[in-house]
Amino acid sequence: MKSDLEIAREVELQPIAAVAAKLDIPEAALHPYGRFIAKLDFDFIDGLREQPDGRLILVTAINPTPAGEGKTTTTIGLGDALARIGQRAVVCLREPSLGPVFGRKGGATGGGRAQVAPMDEINLHFTGDFHAITAAHNLLAAMIDNHIYWGNSLDIDPRRIVWRRALDVNDRALRSTVVSLGGVANGFPREDGFDITVASEVMAVFCLASDIDDLEARLSRMIVAYSRNKEPVTAGQIKVVGAMVVLLSQALRPNLVQTLEGNPALVHGGPFANIAHG
Repeated sequence: MKSDLEIAREVELQPIAAVAAKLDIPEAALHPYGRFIAKLDFDFIDGLREQPDGRLILVTAINPTPAGEGKTTTTIGLGDALARIGQRAVVCLREPSLGPVFGRKGGATGGGRAQVAPMDEINLHFTGDFHAITAAHNLLAAMIDNHIYWGNSLDIDPRRIVWRRALDVNDRALRSTVVSLGGVANGFPREDGFDITVASEVMAVFCLASDIDDLEARLSRMIVAYSRNKEPVTAGQIKVVGAMVVLLSQALRPNLVQTLEGNPALVHGGPFANIAHG
């Protein structure tokens, strides 16, 4: 029996412009990442608001094994099946996290002949969206400590900082840490830790935002710490949200790829919803 990767590499993929044409997406609305991946232009997406709504089929909670395989494969298979009977369908999936990709669960692009492709690129760095989210998250973390170091005008209580750091790998040793060691130049020592990027509140906000302005407003409202008077301190008060939006601006464009049968698939965002939105 062939592996998923062997099956994927035997398929001759279509140029991404040909895939986009199946959804009436003009080539001018594409920002290509190589031959088989593209991001969609914001102006084209805004124009879709005037179009009639389609039908949404939600595939969820299919867990035939302890690892939870099944949801992605079923979604892709259903999308391809609808295309086979003449329906115009697009598959919508979350992006894979590097933690599970290099952990027990492995990749998250489907299986067998029900895959999105190019599966190896999607499973790894893809278009850099998760790196941008990680950078924005950690920029905010750095600015919180920087604010405290340079006078702490918001009177943040270092014992009540609730904003942790993030990276997109499974690293058990970094779940609980002590930061700012090394003397006066490095700030005030305190307990901290790392969450996986897909559990970040930035990831949750990113996936809820309807456009750049909405993203900025949602990021501004995130609570990152509490003052010594136990008043909430937000990211907007730290004055870092504009820089975070700049880091996230390209990532907010949806990613277009294809199934092994050449049907369009949107693969974008990817919160661990029980943690990020919880």
